[in-house]
Amino acid sequence: MHFVPAEGFRDRTAATVANPQLRKSFRGAMDFLMAKRAAQFTDPQALESLRDLGEAIRRYSLSRLPELLEQLEANLTKNGVKVHWAETPEEAQAIIVGIAQRAEARLVVKGKSMVSEEVELNHALEAAGIGALESDMGEYIVQLAGERPSHIIMPAIHKTKEEIARLFAEKIPGVDYTDSVDALIQIGRRVLREKFCRTTVGLSGVNVAVAETGTLCLVENEGNGRMCTSVPDVHIAITGIEKVVEKLEHVPPLLTLLTRSATGQAVTTYFNWITGPRREGELDGPREVHLVLVDNGRSRAYADERFRATLQCIRCGACMNHCPVYTRIGGLAYGTTYPGPIGKIISPHLLGLEATHSLVTASSLCGACGEVCPVRIPIPELLIQLREQSNKDPVSRRHEPALAGAGAGRKPLPALAMRAWSFLYARPALYRLATLALTRLRAVLPRRQGAWTESRAPLRPAARSLHELMRDRKQERADRA
Repeated sequence: MHFVPAEGFRDRTAATVANPQLRKSFRGAMDFLMAKRAAQFTDPQALESLRDLGEAIRRYSLSRLPELLEQLEANLTKNGVKVHWAETPEEAQAIIVGIAQRAEARLVVKGKSMVSEEVELNHALEAAGIGALESDMGEYIVQLAGERPSHIIMPAIHKTKEEIARLFAEKIPGVDYTDSVDALIQIGRRVLREKFCRTTVGLSGVNVAVAETGTLCLVENEGNGRMCTSVPDVHIAITGIEKVVEKLEHVPPLLTLLTRSATGQAVTTYFNWITGPRREGELDGPREVHLVLVDNGRSRAYADERFRATLQCIRCGACMNHCPVYTRIGGLAYGTTYPGPIGKIISPHLLGLEATHSLVTASSLCGACGEVCPVRIPIPELLIQLREQSNKDPVSRRHEPALAGAGAGRKPLPALAMRAWSFLYARPALYRLATLALTRLRAVLPRRQGAWTESRAPLRPAARSLHELMRDRKQERADRA
């Protein structure tokens, strides 16, 4: 479940592409999700207006991020919530493990939280002798399988019901094989409900944090989020620092875009507003509420105006559902917490380009991700910027800001070829001589041209260059005149 190095990305991709059942499952699931989203946005003009509003809210929030975070902390503290700041995954792990140990917890039941996956919290808890149980059904399934989530909204979308049935029969004591979806859901529900009643610490993510009121907003469909935040004595929320907005009125447009873009729902089944621990006289709710605000590279993306738009993301997953690359290779091939187009632009800031340089080239740049992003993140443009950073010349990196690991994707042979091309292109006489030689010697060029010819025809120059063709056409016109 740990981060998988980029070096194996090609092999993992090849393995997925060679699995017809997996490709069929992903294709069907993505088509289903795209159709559900389209059914929610039937008025193109209304959709574009809502996207404009969502983008404006996120850009405005990011423009005031430092002061909004301070305001959020002040109002949460006033509400009785204890706020913690974590610059690195290790700091986030230490904070949460410390809270769990003080509560004498033997088990932490978790609602769905991609940031907890990002900081690999489960491993840290287990190393401290504390169990971690995922209560989202999809997350519970992949936890049993010892895998990472393959989608940020539907973690087990790569699993068939037969695979889940076998997994439950093998991993859950007293469960017999059944591929009835209803029966499998009831099995998971029974196991999880028992754990909710026995734990003292629950953990959740945060969809939006409201600075002016100190409110944590959480949307979900299964009720596990509400159980995690209300049944245990201690509730820990964890989120990235970018999830804050200024006002409550900023929340409805974002959640309208989120739920419709993610699962094709007008509204989710549960909408939780968390403003603090149990008050005097209240019969339920946690006695302690903690919020862990995680940086982990986000401040670097924020400081660089070229990449700040990356932080606009509301984690809907629409870019994945429409991406031709993700649809064919699935989420596990990426090896990162956030797969698909959004993962390609977020992961370099979280992990550095040394670890993720192969991901930024895993895109056709078709633009589908940018067209469906509900808050208009220019993902294709950001990918181009990241590719430039990945292939930076070490000399040029000294004179301008660069990402961590910039130049990690630079390879000597392609770099030499581009230098040669630049040299020729800047010298007209040499360029004409080179094109003449290539057109006349085209027959002796090799048929095998590395990875290019694994699925494409060999690159072969035309018999005559464009300059020659235009010169001949000009001469023909002159002769006719």
